[in-house]
Amino acid sequence: MIATDRITRNLITWLTYRGVSVYGSRVLAVRGRKSGEWRTTPVNLLVIDGERYLVAPRGHTQWVRNMRAVGGGELRLGKKAEPFSATEVTDADKPAVLRAYMKKWAWEVSYFFGDVNADSPEEELHRIAPGFPVFHIAAAPVA
Repeated sequence: MIATDRITRNLITWLTYRGVSVYGSRVLAVRGRKSGEWRTTPVNLLVIDGERYLVAPRGHTQWVRNMRAVGGGELRLGKKAEPFSATEVTDADKPAVLRAYMKKWAWEVSYFFGDVNADSPEEELHRIAPGFPVFHIAAAPVA
């Protein structure tokens, strides 16, 4: 699974950097909380009823820590960069977002969630919610 993840991630990243979105893929750029340098990683942008979310299927990663510290970043697709602000979603509000995320990208991320999937009971989604950060994102105000 790790080799498959690496191959999929590299292919999606390569395409996304060239302006081809694979089922909502973007390159997330967030300033490092200590260095201030841009850090990038591929992400899946989830849209639910017009609201946009980023889910961290790998858990509390460096991009999550950076996002918490700086409160936003850029979503990039090719040469286009969209600045945004981010608000972390509470654990109580995550189940619907996690379910939608698993439904849309099960083929890519299911192994990160173990035995929990989009059809799991609500209680199971509540149980795993603390391990999977979710951010609600909004367009950054124009300065």
